[in-house]
Amino acid sequence: MGGGAMTTSTLIKHARILDPAANIDAPGCLGIRNGCIDYRGIRPPKASYDEVIEAKGLWLMPGIVDLCARMREPGHTQKATMRSEATAALASGITALCLPPDTKPVIDNTAVVNRVNRIAKAAAGAYVYMLGALTRGLEGQALSEMSALKQAGCVGVGNGLVPVASTLIARRALEYASSLGLTVHVVPLDPDLANGGCAHEGAMATKLGLTAIPVSAEAVAMRQWISLVEDTGACVHFGRLSSARGVALLESAQARGLPVTADVAAHQLFLTDADIDGFNALAHVLPPLREARDREALRAAVKSGVIAAICSDHQPHEADAKINPFPLTEPGISALETLLPLGLRLVQEGLLEPLQMAARLALGPAGILGIARSKLDAGTPANLTLIDPHAAWQLDPALMLSRGRNTPFAGAAFGGRALRAWNGTA
Repeated sequence: MGGGAMTTSTLIKHARILDPAANIDAPGCLGIRNGCIDYRGIRPPKASYDEVIEAKGLWLMPGIVDLCARMREPGHTQKATMRSEATAALASGITALCLPPDTKPVIDNTAVVNRVNRIAKAAAGAYVYMLGALTRGLEGQALSEMSALKQAGCVGVGNGLVPVASTLIARRALEYASSLGLTVHVVPLDPDLANGGCAHEGAMATKLGLTAIPVSAEAVAMRQWISLVEDTGACVHFGRLSSARGVALLESAQARGLPVTADVAAHQLFLTDADIDGFNALAHVLPPLREARDREALRAAVKSGVIAAICSDHQPHEADAKINPFPLTEPGISALETLLPLGLRLVQEGLLEPLQMAARLALGPAGILGIARSKLDAGTPANLTLIDPHAAWQLDPALMLSRGRNTPFAGAAFGGRALRAWNGTA
């Protein structure tokens, strides 16, 4: 599923090691050999290594795991390819990512899983995990063969942005997934309330005359799924939360011991609906950017851990996709290359400690997917990201490695970036 094998040995000396799995933030040395960590200690080992990196002043953390990144292959290679995006991901410190099931063809059978695996392996770069389709063809009607999808390697199931036809089908899907130990990934957005809208229901949408998506579109969908979790005990992950009301529902469900988790796209922690003023299509996303109070609630939930993961929600587009009138432009941001820099900005702003940032970008998402990629112990695969937290740079879309240059952060100044990433065996 992507990621090239390491052929040399490397010693990283005197880095600040951020190990959220062990709750350790301390200086140390770490050795890599044959794709695995073979040494960890305070002082350098006596063994020799092909390469030695003096990392004083640098941070070393588990490789970032991105819970939602569309690679546009198979099906939409006019936008991007697996090779371009997996390369951009690894260069940005993302060593593993999760592909939603809405490729073309849809990931609803083992043949497509195997095809995506072959493409990802040839692409190298970040390791690619997959969600299988919850329903056949993502049509919301008949359940997919989840057992076969799990056996083929899918780490969860979901229906992308497509609604399930009825609550009865949703309940049966949860029962089936739960019997297999699969987490159901849900983007909570009631289609009737969303009503084909493209902006948050508020003053900005009114000013611009745009069809609005109310917060209730998220809240109603979450309440429905949470009620079904209460009935079935199934694990549900809410992807891309956007509202204070959504956060309150999540927190309440978790307080009652329900097996629900959530992530937030990094852009939702910095932008609001004010950023679409002037019909700025680069800030057209789904779910939409909401008000400042929603952004602050999302930030507080990330800090507390109620929201366990920050993802990119990467959606690369060709230039033409963003030049129509706002409602006709395609939603989404090319976001692989800003995921870590925005995470570092949360540290610089004092919202997160460095160890918390590592937890939200690596440990949290790995736990949601049920994969063991965030350990930094000797004998474990070397999935690592080395960070210069002080590197000052400016985002120039022309220099982005992703084929998609559609970002509202063009020209933004950042402090910190990935210097290198190691993608060991999965």
